[in-house]
Amino acid sequence: MSGAELLRVEDIHKTFPGVKALKGVNLQVLSGEIHALVGENGAGKSTLIKCVMGVHKKDERKGRIMIEGKEVVIQGPLHAKSLGMGAVYQDVMMAPHLSVAENFFLGSLPSKNGFINWKKAHQDASKLLKDLNIQVNTKSKLSDLSIAKQEMVAIAKMVADNSKVVVFDEPTALLSNEETEVLFDLIFKLKNKGIGIIYISHRMEEIFKISDRVTILKDGAYVDTLNTSETNEDEIIQKMVGRSVENMYHIEKPEIGNRTLQVKGLTKEGVFNDINFEVHSGEIFGMFGLVGSGRTEIVECIFGAEHYDKGEIYIEGKKVGIKTPSQGISAGMGLVTEDRKETGLFMELSCSTNTNIISYKEISKAGVIDAKKEKQNSKYFKDTLSIKTPSIHQLVKNLSGGNQQKVVLSKWLSNKSKILIIDEPTVGVDVGAKVEIYKLIEGLLKEGISIIMISSYLPEIMGLADRIMVISEGNQMCIVNKSEFTLGNDEDEERFVKLASGIKA
Repeated sequence: MSGAELLRVEDIHKTFPGVKALKGVNLQVLSGEIHALVGENGAGKSTLIKCVMGVHKKDERKGRIMIEGKEVVIQGPLHAKSLGMGAVYQDVMMAPHLSVAENFFLGSLPSKNGFINWKKAHQDASKLLKDLNIQVNTKSKLSDLSIAKQEMVAIAKMVADNSKVVVFDEPTALLSNEETEVLFDLIFKLKNKGIGIIYISHRMEEIFKISDRVTILKDGAYVDTLNTSETNEDEIIQKMVGRSVENMYHIEKPEIGNRTLQVKGLTKEGVFNDINFEVHSGEIFGMFGLVGSGRTEIVECIFGAEHYDKGEIYIEGKKVGIKTPSQGISAGMGLVTEDRKETGLFMELSCSTNTNIISYKEISKAGVIDAKKEKQNSKYFKDTLSIKTPSIHQLVKNLSGGNQQKVVLSKWLSNKSKILIIDEPTVGVDVGAKVEIYKLIEGLLKEGISIIMISSYLPEIMGLADRIMVISEGNQMCIVNKSEFTLGNDEDEERFVKLASGIKA
């Protein structure tokens, strides 16, 4: 049950050169409350949090920040920490080369007779981890832990620092479904201790699962605060994007054409077994399964990024022996990987370079790149895909998640891919960008491109796919046609989850 007010932000503004990032934003967080903060990329969420965490200073003489009823002027991150503010970011901000215990007491390690008391450091850290039911060896180096375990340690450190308010910024972006559930259990433990939680996520299902209230920002301005139990996804989306989204998954489908890909008996020992399906031009063929089901490995084998042991692959009726990604690319396939930052993009290179990276061979002569064609190609896809960037020379790491995903798509479209495999098409992008990506997919289908889509989010795959193959622990459970299920039908969703869990209907 939420209680006393811990944090109040009233009418705060933040101006950067030429940009009004915040325009009168309000936020209130109570003791024992999980308060969701939502908005499209660029809505001001990160700027607001940085003002609260002391990374930025709000504009003077406008608005105020109050902690436990007392107005404060936050001078920097250390001052914010001393006031009880803590944050767990998607990229864990700790010292990876140090042990868990050292990270806990960084700068304040217990001492005895002028020497560090390592025994006490490990005992104190172990006790706190045990209280939160976190199974981690305090002597382990942080970098040796999984991302999920690193996040758990970061959360425990917030408790050790006596944080009153903890911010979670997209904490599940890199976690599996099972790891996400463990994280939620830990967040509820913090809630029960009376800690106030600010929870930022693009995933609506998470907002409705764990939050008590939700505050919505748009274009740097405050829109509304709602009790989560008294609202719904449609209302929140409408307030976020400023327009009605009656059915965000509605896209116009062309008439499905000829078979472009056929897979027969594909098997990779110990990973997946006897996979059979076909895909047609203008079709979205969905793949649904739990994390570890083998869905990603199947498409990687088809594309040539992994080797398979048995089976046959046909493209436009011709049997192919694809053993490398370059052979997959030559055969007309493209693979939009789940982790765009690690395997989809060169984050330190420009939008232009990323767009042309696969097609440089086509726009070069005697090893010399045709700069004019490179520029034309980049500008064409920037305009066609509405990639929001000040320049084609902008580093791709500086773009929002949705625009990064568009750059990945531009890379494969530039190469004229006819079969496009998209693994988690909208992971880590906001609602507005999702709608834009779905519209891009609509355009690809009209051009006759075949799409294989993997998604962990059932409403997305049920809303977009023409057929869905369900995979459980490497086994093909069934292929379900669009006519056999209805988006929003709880019984149909339950049937898919059961199938993915290995339970036949």
